[in-house]
Amino acid sequence: QVTLAEAGGGQVQAGGSLRLSCRFSGRTFSTYAMGWFRRAPRKEREFVATISGNGDSTSYSDSAKGRFTISRDNANPTVFLQMDSLKPDDTAVYYCAASPFGIEAMATGRGDYWGRGTQVTVSP
Repeated sequence: QVTLAEAGGGQVQAGGSLRLSCRFSGRTFSTYAMGWFRRAPRKEREFVATISGNGDSTSYSDSAKGRFTISRDNANPTVFLQMDSLKPDDTAVYYCAASPFGIEAMATGRGDYWGRGTQVTVSP
């Protein structure tokens, strides 16, 4: 059983930065693609970014490209999302996800395991 625990959310002003982390436990971390999703108030969950098991491949949503960076530390099973140049539209609950089926599946929303989420609030 995989367990995911997000941390690092909070409130920041527009233009600021936050770094989210997600601790993975329960299986072999490097065999899972990892991803970040978010759900804003009154909106559906949307894909943000994903990274392959060995960290060599990444994929981003259009809204995240150029501002967010996903990375992972396979020695300390954690995935990160560095968020820069934050905008009020980035306000959402951010969820970490894990999938053994690769980043292509993750980018379509195929997360087999999910964390409980961490709130990110960006004020104007």
